[in-house]
Amino acid sequence: MRAAVLTVSDGVSAGEREDLSGDELESLLRAEGHDVVRRVVPDEHEGIAAALRELSMEASLILTTGGTGVAPRDVTPEATASVVERSAPGIAEAVRADAIRRTPHGLLSRGMAGTLGQVLIVNLPGSPGGCRDGFAVLRPALGHALALLSDEATTHRQT
Repeated sequence: MRAAVLTVSDGVSAGEREDLSGDELESLLRAEGHDVVRRVVPDEHEGIAAALRELSMEASLILTTGGTGVAPRDVTPEATASVVERSAPGIAEAVRADAIRRTPHGLLSRGMAGTLGQVLIVNLPGSPGGCRDGFAVLRPALGHALALLSDEATTHRQT
């Protein structure tokens, strides 16, 4: 199965910083057996939305990293909301609840999750630790979610 990592960062896109969060997500996804495609975009609404639409043609899962806080240029949730067809609030709520238990900064997360066609999109924080922790929350339900989206038979729905 193919997954995509979309890093949203002015610094990474300008070549001023390493993409440590993207590296972390790629490593976690590869360990789960996913082929991974990656993109980097600056914190710009239209660029994020365009990348999500493009990646949805290549992958069944898109994990974003960065741009989920309260800073003026943090627009990943808004860009994601502009492309998703159905929201999946339980995912974002679970990731946020876990983050709040770990750090008071988790209260500032505005990440969201939803679907675009048969693709699951999940916003994760812009730190390697936040990505690792968020993926750990998502991981137990990920296979089932992707099976449901691809209309495969599951323990809840037989074909």
